[in-house]
Formats: sequence, structure tokens, C-alpha cells
Amino acid sequence: MTQTTSPPSVAFDAEGFQAFLSNRQEPDWLSDLRRQAWDHFEAMQWPERRHEEWIRSDLRLFQLKKHQLSLAASDDTEVREQLTGGVDLGGQVTSVDNHIHTDTLAEDLAAKGVVFGSLDRLVNEHSDLIRKHLFSAFDPDYDRFAALHAAFFAGGQVLYVPKGVVIDRPLHIDSMLSNGGSDTGHTLIVLEEGAEATVLHESHSPTSDAGGLHVGALEIIQAPNSHLRFVDLQEWGHKCNHFAHQKARVGADASLQWTIAAMGAGFAKVNQTVELVGEGASSQVNGVLSTEGRQHIAYHTLQHHIAPNCQSDFLYKSAQQDHSRTVWRGMIKVDKAAQKTNGYQRNDNLVLSNTSRADSIPGLEIEADDVRCTHGSTTSKVDAEQIFYALCRGFTRNEAVRMIVIGFFQQIFDRITIESVREALGRSIAQQVRDYE
Repeated sequence: MTQTTSPPSVAFDAEGFQAFLSNRQEPDWLSDLRRQAWDHFEAMQWPERRHEEWIRSDLRLFQLKKHQLSLAASDDTEVREQLTGGVDLGGQVTSVDNHIHTDTLAEDLAAKGVVFGSLDRLVNEHSDLIRKHLFSAFDPDYDRFAALHAAFFAGGQVLYVPKGVVIDRPLHIDSMLSNGGSDTGHTLIVLEEGAEATVLHESHSPTSDAGGLHVGALEIIQAPNSHLRFVDLQEWGHKCNHFAHQKARVGADASLQWTIAAMGAGFAKVNQTVELVGEGASSQVNGVLSTEGRQHIAYHTLQHHIAPNCQSDFLYKSAQQDHSRTVWRGMIKVDKAAQKTNGYQRNDNLVLSNTSRADSIPGLEIEADDVRCTHGSTTSKVDAEQIFYALCRGFTRNEAVRMIVIGFFQQIFDRITIESVREALGRSIAQQVRDYE
């Protein structure tokens, strides 16, 4: 009988950090950043329950000491791509537990100066470029999870698109987390002036009941008149802990369309921020949250208007079943100089059981006096008359509920211009919805 040997791993402690650092092959400046982040991590405390960000998310069951970070690739290299069906890709990066499995970029894009691939590789090949942009949007001192990520991040991805370059094919990132594994990936996307790109990112576990830990970060930096479409499908196993800090800085006359779908993880806390830093910048963020069992998914979003004449549009839709819970806390912040701001945020919830829960807390913080900002939230159950209407026409109860839930999310789907993404999100939601009681 063949025995498999687990790859070497380290704990998230002082000894483990030193072993992790000695295993890295990277520039000295990055190692120095890691040491500083680890010192800050050790000086910090875990978020307090009474803190506004955590008052609805109980962190007490989380124990970092139960998790370890693999130093070598495992034998499990399976990836399960959902967003790329029928799509002609310009490049692809796939990883398993932070270790790169696939790292490709089309020759014609590389010839135009596009940089795309493994962060571990590119930080040595393009050290000055990455040093200029790394942590320019992400704040490693935001909280203890951010500091932990800054110290231990590995196996991430980089996309750099030079001035005026338009990438006409999507780029794909796939992150696989083995059962019980850890992922600390960092994604850095930089678009120079006039550049355009589409990035499809998906993260998943081998099975829906898999465990593990993800402590990740995403930073997007867009120069003036650049345009980015970013899609993020999260389907970690339902025993995974998922913590992420995601931030975009959008320059003058640039546009960002950011679509997220969160259907995995047992406990998830994500901070998602868009900063509109140049006049005329615009962003559209579309969110789909679908939970079951005892999942707890919390998203804290911030639309930060720094420059004048900018527009932001956040629309989140959530469906909860069983004993699951979603928390959405949204804020539109308008600085004093950001006159002529147009900001919109909305969260709609469809509660599918008597024991599930949705918390929605929209907010405004406005210092300018010439703005148009609106926000709102709705929570409702599936209309019994709609189910009865469908049953009378031959649908089963499960088919009826699935149809109603898909219809509830249709407003989000209509905003997505990539057919493979629309179909993948529809399939994922349909698979998750069970009989309605």
C-alpha cells in the first residue's frame, strides 16, 4: 500500500514565521516588510467583540493555532474552473495551498509589456515594479488579520498592464484550498493610464464540507482613464475560516466593475473598499451572497469619495437558508472636497427559513454639501403565493423556490456582460438552494 507524506508546514507563531522566512527566495526589502508586519501582529490583539465591525460576528471559536501553512506543494493539484467555460483566455494562474500549479501568459500580451503571473516569481523578476505598488492600497496595520497576512502572504498573483494596452481576452486566477490547508494569497492588479483588462478569479475547496483557513488580500490600483472588470467567485468549504481585505483605488475618469459572489466558507469576514481618488472616477460593485447550514458571511463595504464628480454604485443581494446568517454593513463616505458626488448603495435580502438571519446596516458620512447619495435595504421571505402559483403549473416546491431565488438575483446577473460568469453564478446558486420550509 502506497503511503502519502504530507508536505512540511509551519505554525502561525514566532518559530513558524522564522522558518517561513528562511524558506523564501525574495528581495531583502520584502523580507523587511514581513518582519515589520510580524512585529506589529505580535503587538496587536484580536478584534474585540464590542467593536462595531465585529459586534455581529463572533470570533471566539476561531483558533489560529489549529492551522498551519504548507511550505511545499501537496499531491492534490485538482482545480475546478467554473468561470472559464468557452472563454478564450489571455493567461492563467492556478494554485493549491499557495503553491503555483499553472502560470501562463499569451505571447502577444507579454510582447506588449503585460506582466501577469505568480507573485512569488515576479517579485524577483520585476522587483522595482512590485515594490512601487505593493501595499499601496492594502493597509497591513488595519487589524491583526491584515498584519498576519502581510507577514505570511505567499503564492499570490500580479497583473500589470502598461499605459494604453487593452487586453481583449480575460485573465483567469484559480485558488484551490485542500481540506485543512491554508491560503494567504495576495493579488495585486495595476492598470496604467488608458489600460483595460478583465480578470476572473475563483477560489474553492475540494468538497463543500472541507475545512481550512484563508487570510488574503486584494489591491487594485487604476491610473486615469483605465477600465477594469473584476469577477470574484468564492466557494471555500463550509468549515473554512475566510478573512480578507480588498481595496481598489480608482483614478480620474477610470472605471471599475467589480462583481463578487460569496457562497462558501463557514465563517467569513471581508472588508471591501473602493476609493475614488481622481475626478470623474466611477465604480459599480455587484454582490451575491448565498448561505446555507450554519454559514456566517459578513461583508463591510466602503465607498470612499475623495475626488469631485465621481460616481459609485453598490448593489448587494443575499439569500439565507437553514440557520445561516449574513451581515452587510455599507458606508458611503464623502470627503469635503468631493463635491458633485453621486453615490448609491443597496442591500436586498431573501430569507428562506425561519431560523436564518440577515443584518443590513447602510450608512452615510458626508462632509461635502453638493452631493446626491442614497442608500437602502430590504428583507423579506419568499412569497407563498408565488410558490402556490408555480405549484399549480407543475413545478415541484424545490423547483419553484430555485426559480424565485434565481429571479431575485437576476438584477445582478443583468449587470454582468460575460456569459460564462452569468451561467456559473446561476448554477452555483441553484445547487445551493434546497427545499423551502
